Amino acid sequence: MKRIWKRMILVTVSAAACGCGSAVKKTKTVPAAERPVAREASEEELLDRYNALARGLKSMDATLELKPTAGTKYSGVIDEYHEVKAFLLASRPYNIRMIGQVPVVGKTVFDMVSDGQTFEVSIPPKNKFLVGQVALERQSSKPIENLRPQHLVDAVLWPEVRKEEVRLIEEYNDENARYYVLTVLRGGYKSEILRKIWFDRADLNMVRLQSYGPKGTLLSDVRYGNWQPVSAASAEQYPMSIRIERPHDEYRLDLAISKIRLNGALEADRFKLEAPAGAEVVQVGENSGEKRP
Repeated sequence: MKRIWKRMILVTVSAAACGCGSAVKKTKTVPAAERPVAREASEEELLDRYNALARGLKSMDATLELKPTAGTKYSGVIDEYHEVKAFLLASRPYNIRMIGQVPVVGKTVFDMVSDGQTFEVSIPPKNKFLVGQVALERQSSKPIENLRPQHLVDAVLWPEVRKEEVRLIEEYNDENARYYVLTVLRGGYKSEILRKIWFDRADLNMVRLQSYGPKGTLLSDVRYGNWQPVSAASAEQYPMSIRIERPHDEYRLDLAISKIRLNGALEADRFKLEAPAGAEVVQVGENSGEKRP
C-alpha cells in the first residue's frame, strides 16, 4: 500500500507540474526573416560614420509638423499644445530660424531666430517680441517660455566629434533593440561627459543624441527615427521623426518632417527678424528687475 501511495503522489505531482508549466509558459517562434541582426562596428567606424554625417550637413530647409509639450510630473502641470505647421531654416555654424503657423489658416503664432549669440522671438498673438543673449538663459515659471531657437541647432545640425576628444564605447541592450553608445568626454582639470551618441545595431543609424553640461547635467535628449532619403534623386538620408527633450527647461518638441532640402544656399536676410510695429519688446536676461513676458 505504501508503494501504491507513493506512486500515486508522484503521478499527481508530475501531472500538476505539467499543468502549471503549460499555464505559465508560452513559446513563440520568431521567423528567420523577422529576426534582427546586430551588426558589428568598432569605435573608429562609428566615429567616422557620425562625423561623415555631421560634416556633410551644412544647411537645411524643412517643412514639418511641430507638437510642443510643456511641463512634467515634477512641475505638477503638463500642457499639451496643438500641432502647428512649422518652417525650419538652419545653417552652420549657429544660424537658425523657425516659423510656426496655425494649420489651414496660416496664421503665424511664433517666429524665432538665433545666430548663436543672441535670440529673438516674435509672438504675434501676444504682441510681444523677446530679445536676449544666448549665454544669459534663466528658467521661467512657464516652461513653454524656456523654448529657445538655439536649442534646435545641435539637434538638427550635429556637432562634429574631434579626433583628439576622449571617447568611450559600450553596448546597451533592451527588449526592443541592441545599441552601441559612443560617449564623448569634456576635457579640463576634471573629465566630464559632453555627449552620448546612440547607434542602432540593426542598421548603425544614429537614434539618440544626449548633450550634457557641467556636473553631468542632462541638457538635451534627442531621439531620431524614420531615416529616409531626402529626395528620389539623392542617396542622402535624414531622420524624418525627431523628438527633442529638454529636462531642465521642462519642455518637449516632436517634429515630423514632411519636406526637406539639405545643403542649399540660404540667404542671410532669411535669418533676420524685425519687431512688428507696436509690439512690446521684452529684454530677457538674468536681472530680476528686467521686464519679462
